[in-house]
Amino acid sequence: MGLIVGIVAVIACTIGGYMAMGGKVYVLWQPFEVVIIVGSAIGAYITGNSKDVIKATGGAFKAAMKGSKYKKEHYVELLSVLYQVLKLAKTKGNLGLEPHVENPDESSLFNEFPGFMENKTAVTFLCDYLRLLTLGCDDPHEMDTLMEEEIETHHHEHAEVAHALQTMADGMPALGIVAAVLGVIKTMGSISEPPEVLGKLIGGALVGTFLGVWVSYGFLAPIAGKAGSTFDAEGKYLQCIKAAILAHMHGSPPAVSVEFARKALLSHDRPTFYEVEDAVSALPPVQ
Repeated sequence: MGLIVGIVAVIACTIGGYMAMGGKVYVLWQPFEVVIIVGSAIGAYITGNSKDVIKATGGAFKAAMKGSKYKKEHYVELLSVLYQVLKLAKTKGNLGLEPHVENPDESSLFNEFPGFMENKTAVTFLCDYLRLLTLGCDDPHEMDTLMEEEIETHHHEHAEVAHALQTMADGMPALGIVAAVLGVIKTMGSISEPPEVLGKLIGGALVGTFLGVWVSYGFLAPIAGKAGSTFDAEGKYLQCIKAAILAHMHGSPPAVSVEFARKALLSHDRPTFYEVEDAVSALPPVQ
C-alpha cells in the first residue's frame, strides 16, 4: 500500500508541478523515447543477469508491492513454536524431536501453528538444524557457523535480484541521455525547419533525459530498495530461529532461549517480554 501511495505521489507532484508552471502534458508523450530507454534497460537486464535472477524479478516486484509479510503477531507465533520445540527437547531430550522434524506436515506440535507452517523456508530451516541435534551435533560454534552460512546464502540469493534492479535503475539516466542524443540527431536533420518546429523537436529530445532520471529515481530505485528491505525481513526471521537454537545448545532453559530469539528482532517488530510470556503460557502441554 505504501509503495502505491508513493508512486501516485511521484506522478502527481511531477506532472502536477509541470502543469502548474504552464507546461503542456502532451509534450511529454514521446512513446519512442520510452521504447529506447525502457526497452534498452530491459535488454541490458536480460543480458547482465542469470535466468534465476530474471525469473525471480516478478517475485521481487510482488514483494515490494506487498511489503514485509512479517508483523509482530508472526514473531509471537514463531517464538511460541520455538518455546514448544525447545520445551520438548528439554523434557524428552533432543531425540524426542525426531518424529516432528522428520514429518513436520504430520506433526501435532507444528500443526498448532498454521502461520508458521505456511513459511516453508523457515520450516525447513528449523527442522534441518533440529535434525542435527537429534543426530548428536552438540558443538554450538560449529552450528553457529553453519547456520550463519546458510542465512548468508539465502540472503545473497534474494539480494541478487534487488541489486540487479538497482543496477538497472542506475543505468536509466544514461539511457535517457542516449534517447536525448538520438533526438538531437533527428533534430539536426531538420535544421532548416522554422523555430517553432525545431523547438518541438528539441523539447521532445530533452524528454528522454527527463524520463531516464524520473523512472530511475522516482520508481525503479525505490522499488529495488523496498524489495531488498522486504527480503532482509525474511533473513531476520531465520536469525530469530538461529538465536533460540544456539541458546538451547548452550544449556539455556526454553524461556531463556526464546528471550534470546526475541532480542534478535528489530525493535519495531519485536513483541514485548510480557506479550511472549502470555502467548507461551496459553500453549497446550507438549506431547
